[in-house]
Amino acid sequence: MASDSAGGASEVRATPAVRARALARRWVLAEGSRIPGFHGAYLAGSINWLPDDAVLPATSDLDINVVVTGNAPLRREKLLYHGLLLEITSLPFEQIRSPEMVLGHYHLAGGFRRPSVLLDPSGDLTALQQAVTRGYAQREWVRQRCDHARREALAGLGDVTSPGSSPAQVMSWLFATGRSTHVLLTAGLRNPTVRTRYAAVRELLAEYGHREFHDTLLDLLGSRQMSRRRVERHLTALETIFDVAKDRSTSFPFACDISELARPLAIDGSRDLIANGLYREAVFWIAVTHLRCRLVLAAEHPASVRQFDTDYRELLDDLGIASRGDLTVREEQVRDQMARVWEVAEAIMDANPAIED
Repeated sequence: MASDSAGGASEVRATPAVRARALARRWVLAEGSRIPGFHGAYLAGSINWLPDDAVLPATSDLDINVVVTGNAPLRREKLLYHGLLLEITSLPFEQIRSPEMVLGHYHLAGGFRRPSVLLDPSGDLTALQQAVTRGYAQREWVRQRCDHARREALAGLGDVTSPGSSPAQVMSWLFATGRSTHVLLTAGLRNPTVRTRYAAVRELLAEYGHREFHDTLLDLLGSRQMSRRRVERHLTALETIFDVAKDRSTSFPFACDISELARPLAIDGSRDLIANGLYREAVFWIAVTHLRCRLVLAAEHPASVRQFDTDYRELLDDLGIASRGDLTVREEQVRDQMARVWEVAEAIMDANPAIED
């Protein structure tokens, strides 16, 4: 897909939300609509939670889901468009063919909670959005989405099975552990954001009188006792390995996240969290991105990965998962706490005035 960085937008810039939405539609009309199998496009992700007078920071991208039909190839990529970083994801129409499928899916539902359709020649997406908007805050569907997030977390823990503590296994544990925040954010009708999930759930829990439970979530992650100095050390190590690994691979589904275009999100976004005192909350994405970089180098440039072994061991040591035995223990801790996560989610749903019975 083409970008227009050659036309003067050579770096990511903060963009007012209303302009970001207009630019997204402009890109779909000019470029996205030419994708094979194009059926429509809509805004996904954090932009749907921002008011028009907000600003999309340079440390965030704007997600566009391009809905395709038939046997169209699926893709996920980032591109720069008039200073706005777009993440384009192909989504088969079969995955959103009914309101019920979307209302029960904790990631997909947020994309239709408010008007978000960019282009819809058939009218299917507009009808879907209207139906999802009507049902989005109904308790039945909120509970189904919370349960979906809970089941996804438990399924992810099941992926941590073979001996050892490889980067892929640690990453499976990280994402499964991090989905505990998504159960709670979904209960609060908040965006189940990816990179800033721990910062977002901290705010939610404080608002609903469960501030102390945030420490439990950080314990499960392994960052509660980390000092700011240690987190800054891990960010420095990430910056080094990122600049070696970036743009080396297209073979991983996350390849576009390890690229020069994604650097403001991975590095600058983490630095902003630390600067705002949310250094323990920054650990999740620092760790995920470090592990991804290591996977890229091991596959694409294995001779270079050994120079980062010390940084990798320090990261695992600080997370408390230096061995396979540690990883097994931490997996069980997450399983044991999931019942408490669900209790807090239920309490948030009960106290949330926006949820409709």
